[in-house]
Amino acid sequence: MKAETIIFEGSGWVPNNPRLPVLLYRGLFDNCETADFESCFATNGWTGIWTNGVFDYQHYHSGGHEVLGIAHGSATLLIGGPGGQALQVAAGDCLVLPAGTGHQNLGCTADFEVIGAYPKGQHADIQTSAASNEMLAKISSVPLPDTDPVEGPSGFLVEKWRSSFAQRDRD
Repeated sequence: MKAETIIFEGSGWVPNNPRLPVLLYRGLFDNCETADFESCFATNGWTGIWTNGVFDYQHYHSGGHEVLGIAHGSATLLIGGPGGQALQVAAGDCLVLPAGTGHQNLGCTADFEVIGAYPKGQHADIQTSAASNEMLAKISSVPLPDTDPVEGPSGFLVEKWRSSFAQRDRD
């Protein structure tokens, strides 16, 4: 399965992750249920699984990459900080956000529900201000996941992020 990829440079106070693209998988599950994403993420080694929504303010995480599976409803999410891109997402879609990537809920249906998770050993620290040099170093040192949260150890994320990481190191 292919995912859409989008690279975001820094945007205002949001650092984003210039080394790794955001991945957007469309329509993973028909008649999506919460358990579909929970099972998928757990099977593929992503942990700290939670159910909620997306905050209505711009924020990012410096301590981990994050997967967001849309279990119910639909929303417009601003990805990439204040100057980022508004993405329409619906039940069955899934976003993988590299550490440092800004995200915000601009509006959603009443039944909007997200299942989130992180690679083993990583977590979400909610950041709402500009990144210091120390925080930028932390973001760039967050390890790549061993598995794609959707496709496992040989998934698109593993292939795309490892090649993106290697390419940026050569540049």
